[in-house]
Order: sequence, then C-alpha cells, then structure tokens
Amino acid sequence: MASETLLAFKAGRALRREGTNFVDPSPIKGAVLLVRGDDELLHFIWKDRTTNNVEEDLILFPGDASFVKVGQAGGRVYVLKFSSSDQRHFFWMQDASAARDEEFVSNLNRLLEDPDYTPVWPEQAASTSTGPGTASAPNPSDFQATPEQLAQLQQILSRGGSGGAGLSDPASDLSLTDILTPANLNPLFTSHPELIPTLFPHLPPDLPMPPSPEVLQQIINSPQFRSAVASFDQALRTGLLGNLVRAFGLPEEAGTGIGPFLRAIQDQADRQGEDSMETD
Repeated sequence: MASETLLAFKAGRALRREGTNFVDPSPIKGAVLLVRGDDELLHFIWKDRTTNNVEEDLILFPGDASFVKVGQAGGRVYVLKFSSSDQRHFFWMQDASAARDEEFVSNLNRLLEDPDYTPVWPEQAASTSTGPGTASAPNPSDFQATPEQLAQLQQILSRGGSGGAGLSDPASDLSLTDILTPANLNPLFTSHPELIPTLFPHLPPDLPMPPSPEVLQQIINSPQFRSAVASFDQALRTGLLGNLVRAFGLPEEAGTGIGPFLRAIQDQADRQGEDSMETD
C-alpha cells in the first residue's frame, strides 16, 4: 500500500527557550505533512523545504494529538500536544498571509481525530450535493496525452479558469480549484471521449460500468473531487512535489508551486505542439 498525503502546509519549527515558557520561531523554511503511511499508520511529518529532508516523523493514533495555537506575541505559533504524554512540538505558520491558518488547523485537527475525514476548504463548504467517492491519484505512466489534448489543456490553463487571468500575469493568485472546474473539464472529455476509459482504473471501484461521460460528469461535479483538487493545490503550495511531477514528465521545479506547475504544463504543450507540426 503506497503512502498518501492527507494534508500539507508551510510551517517552520519553533524552539522553546531554555528555562522559560517562551518559544522562538526558527527561520528554516519547512512544511507539515499529515501522511497515511504504507504501514497504514498516521504520520505527522515535518520537512525542511530547502533540503527536502524529513526532520521529524511522528506516528499518531486517532484522538491522541491536537494542534492548538500558543497564546503568545505573534499569534501564528502552534503546538502539537498529546493526551497520552507530555510531548510538545512547536511550529509556526509560514504562508505569507495568515488568512488560511484556521483552514489548515481545522482540517488537521479533524484528521487527527479521524484519519478517514475528507478535508473541507471554503469553496466547498456551501456545497450540500453528494457524488461518487474521491478519485485516487492516477499512475502517470498509464497515460500519454497527445499534442492536441495538451494544447486544449493549455488553453484552459492560459485562461486561468473563470477569472480569465493569463499565466503571464505574475500578480495572479491562481488556484487549481478555479481552473479544474466542471465548466473547463467537461468540454475536454466531451471532445476526447477516448480519455475516459484511461481514467476509470484510478477511480473508486463502486462506480457504474461501463465508463460513460455521464458518470465522469458526476465525479467532476462532486464535492469529493473538489476536495481532492484542493488537497493537491495545497500540496503544490508547499513546494514539496518535485519527485511526483517528474513522473508526469515535468521538471522538478514544477512541483514548487501553482505558477511553476501551470507554466511547465504550458511549456510541455508548446513543445509537443511544435514536434507535431514538424512531423506533419
């Protein structure tokens, strides 16, 4: 069983001053990851984002740990504490803005209580519809997009979703949840129905068969799909997906953020489009 990242966000470690109750944030860039390991246990991992080394790997049991704010100046310091011991691990949020701190902390605490919990992000919270189960991550080696398909995806990405912002705009704050929308994805699968059978081996086993555009549309419109996209979006923002995106034929820097990921896809589409023109 492969390990699965349930949640990830940027956070550094904070160190307690000797002999006091004060903690000081370390400047080292880091990330917190909550992972269901190949041992099927829940792992709380802290990585150094500069070296990509795992510095802490704590095995947690449901209901034993909580992640709570520390009441001191600064306001973005949190402690991972346990009900079964006196262990304390301090961290500080490293996103430039504190606007999403509560989202990460809320989802993290829910997962610490129930590892099967599906994280909920603000854009999903108002949705009350139901749909098929969450899609599992595809094996990139099973599918090779054609230049035409990549060009179509390139057009979707260059529009920046419904907001219409281009990738060339460095100030645009794009999110995959704004780009991988039903309005953008449904036309792609409608015009390329041959993609549908390649997706179904990676989808939940209880879906209706044979695969059909209608079933795929249900998946794309489901809150579970939106949650999976949001989780991948957040993992990209940690800058720790270099090894994963290389499996998609993308350079490692494509895993360092949303902008680099989208630009790498656009560059790949451009290159394959040029190769296709040269062989026509």
